[in-house]
Formats: sequence, C-alpha cells, structure tokens
Amino acid sequence: MNDIYLYLLLSGVLTLLLWTPYIVARLFVWGPIAFINNYPVEFPKKVPEQPLWAERAQRAHLNMVETMPAYIATVLGASFLAADSTQTIAAIASWSAIFFWARVGHAIVYIAGLPFLRTPVYLVSWFAILAIAATALG
Repeated sequence: MNDIYLYLLLSGVLTLLLWTPYIVARLFVWGPIAFINNYPVEFPKKVPEQPLWAERAQRAHLNMVETMPAYIATVLGASFLAADSTQTIAAIASWSAIFFWARVGHAIVYIAGLPFLRTPVYLVSWFAILAIAATALG
C-alpha cells in the first residue's frame, strides 16, 4: 500500500513543480519588476511573448492538473476496495508507478516539442488510470 501512496505523493509533487519552468521563463521575459507587480505595463493589450518551450510547459502543467482528479479518485477508490488483497494492491502500485513515470515522460516530451511522442506517452498514463480501476473492480 505504501508504494501506491508514494506514487500518489510523487504525482502531486510533479503537478506542483510543472509550473516552475514557465514561471521562471515569465520572470526573464517580463523582467523582475513586472513579474513581482503581477503584470507587465499595458497588460493585456501588450503581452510579452514567451518562448515556445515555456508555452508548451504551461500546457503540460495544465494537462497534469486536468488529469490529477481522475488519478486521485481512482487510486484512492481502488486502494480502498482492494485493501484485503495483497496481489491487487501490488498491481495497483505497479500501475501507479507506470502513471507517474509516463507523466514525467509526457512533461519532458511536451516541453521538448516532440509531437509524435506526446500523445502516445499521454495515452500510457491514461491507460494506467483505467488499469487501476479495472484491477480493483475485476
């Protein structure tokens, strides 16, 4: 059971950290004064253009934020339902690890701008959530 919660925790930390690259890019593009002020002069009429990788980083973060509720609900529900079965708990832990590492890969691929890998890596994480549910219900 600890591995399940470890990967749940790591996924939450990953979600929190994924905003860091695009926020740091914004600091450099906007400058420290505008950044601390929350907006550059004439915002939103004039928006300083972020590097493309920073825009992709922001979308990778938002994608993770959108995926986390389904992952959290599925992991918690599955671990509750399977609490009596060590074999099922082990399978859920394995799928949780797959989810986490797929999401790390997704962030890297997304930020690097490798479009033909982005969707397959995302689908691995999506499938892992379904597999967790199927394991608990099966």
